Parts: sequence; C-alpha cells; structure tokens
Amino acid sequence: MDGVRRPGLLYDLMVHTPAISFADPPERLCLFRLSAIGDCCHMVPVVRTLQAAWPRTRITWIIGRTEAALLGDLDGVECITFDKKAGRAGRRALKAQLAGRRFDAMLLMQVALRASLASRAVRAPLRLGFDRDRSKDLHGLFVNRRIAPHPQAHVMDGFFDFLRAMGLHERVLRWDVPVPAEARAAAEALIPDDAPTLVISPCSSQRFNNFRNWPAERYAAVARWAVREQGMQVLLTGGPSDEERSYAEAIQREAGVPVIDRIGQTSLKELFALLQRATVLVSPDSGPAHMAVAAGTPVVGLYATSNPWRTGPYLSQQWVVNRYPEAVRAELGKPVDAIDWGRRVRKPDAMELITVDDVLERIGALLATAPEDWLTLPPEGA
Repeated sequence: MDGVRRPGLLYDLMVHTPAISFADPPERLCLFRLSAIGDCCHMVPVVRTLQAAWPRTRITWIIGRTEAALLGDLDGVECITFDKKAGRAGRRALKAQLAGRRFDAMLLMQVALRASLASRAVRAPLRLGFDRDRSKDLHGLFVNRRIAPHPQAHVMDGFFDFLRAMGLHERVLRWDVPVPAEARAAAEALIPDDAPTLVISPCSSQRFNNFRNWPAERYAAVARWAVREQGMQVLLTGGPSDEERSYAEAIQREAGVPVIDRIGQTSLKELFALLQRATVLVSPDSGPAHMAVAAGTPVVGLYATSNPWRTGPYLSQQWVVNRYPEAVRAELGKPVDAIDWGRRVRKPDAMELITVDDVLERIGALLATAPEDWLTLPPEGA
C-alpha cells in the first residue's frame, strides 16, 4: 500500500460512469494542459474538433508560458498563461484572473501535481480527468469524473479520449497554427521554394536525464549524405543551451559540407515557419518533432529511449527509426510487451543503437515516396 487512503466504492462508481451527456453543448469549457510543447501540439486537433462539434462553446485553455508563445493566439480560443515556475504566487495570480468566472466543465488533461494544484482555481461542476492507469501525483483528488481506460494509447489519442467521454467521436486532425508574416518571410529567406531542405533538431530537453540525444558525429554523417547525395541544404535548429551550441559546433565541424546553423536563434513561431517549409525533419523525441507534424512536415524520428507508439510523431510513424525494443531488452532483459507502456530507457548509450544507415534508409524511403503519402494515420490500436 502507498499510504494514501483510497476513495470507496461509491466514489469509484461515480467517477467511472462511462458517458457524459449535455442537454445542450456546454457554454463555457476550460481545457487545462500547461506543457510541454509536444503535448500542447497534440492538444490543437482536440481544440479544432471541439470547435467543429460545438461552434458556440467558448473555449478557454490554461497553458504554460513557453507553450503560449507558439499556441497562445489560436483563433477562437482564449488562452490564459500560467507561469509554472512561480509556485504559489502563480497559483494566486491564476485564481485572481479567474475570480468570478464559472465553467460548465474543466478537462484536466495533465497529471502532474503542479498542474492539479493550479486547476483548483477553475470553478466547474464537472472536472474530468484521466483514468486510474494514466494517473499519478494524486490526480484523482482533483477531478470528479474519469475518462475510460485506453491501454497502449498514443498521447494524442489519450487527449481525444476526453472528447469521447463527452460523446464526441469524430476527430478533426487540423492544426492551423497562426504564423506572423515576419516569421514566414524569415523562413522563406532561409528555405526558398526551390530548395529541398533537411532540418536537423538534434537535442531533446535534458531536464530529466532522458538520454534521448543521438551522437553529433552521426548527425554530421547524415548532413553530409543529404548535401552530397541528395542535393539538399541542411539547417540546424534548437534552443540556446550550452549542449545545443556544442552540438551545432560538432556537427558543422564533422560534416565537411555547408550547414546552416540556426540553433538558439529562432523564436517558436520562427521555428514553426521553418518547419512548414522544410522537406523533412530529423529529430529525437522532442517538441520540434511534434511541431513538424503540426506544420505538415514529415519527421524521421529517432527513438530508442522512449516508446514511439506512445510519443512518436503522430502522422509520421512510418518514418520512425525504432530501436526501443532493443534498448528495452538491453537494459531490462524483457520484451516491450512485458513492461509499462510509458516506460523510458535510462541507459546513457541507448541511442547509439540507431545507426547512420538506419536514418539514411528512412530518409531515402521518404524521398522515394509521393509527397501526398508522406503523412499518414498510425495503424489502429498501435
């Protein structure tokens, strides 16, 4: 036992009532998902589906500050920014901003305790949260209804489970993220219409020692092949961290071909505009991989430490290099189907299971495919 007193049978039956029905579409709906960039990109089709099904419903999205820089201006959505780093002061500010407001329902689409505590500022009679299997950090104490279990779901499909719980089964896989004219112009200057371009976003966040990054010299080999064998230009993107700057320097030094370095030099809107014009993105499990999906650009995702069927680029699963099963076997001595769906591999050298030839094969296969077939839905139940 974990020492936490669990609610009784009556509560369990109440929160697992399978369907939620409204006599009329809700007038005011609050979505609560603060982070991260990739997860918030998964949220956008959920918003578009709600807008299509309930056009008169007023949607408020409480979102993190960084994520709002990319998605805070979605049409038809009120985005309220919450500063995750502000602690109690941030929660007080959110409570003051929402004072006197009431929603028909709140969808608590994040299980982290920080998000749950902040969600207490939202006044709503219906507080819908995740099922027990996808919950942690006392998530169930902050909701009064739960969505149905959905084993082995992609993160985006998990978000759509909230809509299914409310009777909405048709999905609108549309993003339409606004991009300022100046960001579009800057992207066009770097990626003209006649310039096939490989974008490499080499690094993932290292906040949790997630070991998702591929060796810089292997990215350099991919860049060299793209320039010499495919006639592409190569562009590097990423944040301003010391590690990302180090990656940029190493890739440029080892590639032996011209590489455009934009690491640490773009806003999220500017990065999105670049991804819209790119031919293909190569990236580990990271925010830019999911931004590229939202931008309509195929992704060759590099996956060994996380499960691509859960967190992979949603419309580019066929282009993923998947060494996760081998990494799981090497670290845990078990097959993938014997571990938790979201289990991460923490072996520092796991990404080295991905070879340069693996990546070149996937890029080559993509380039040999008609562009209209570059983006496809993942297999049902994958």
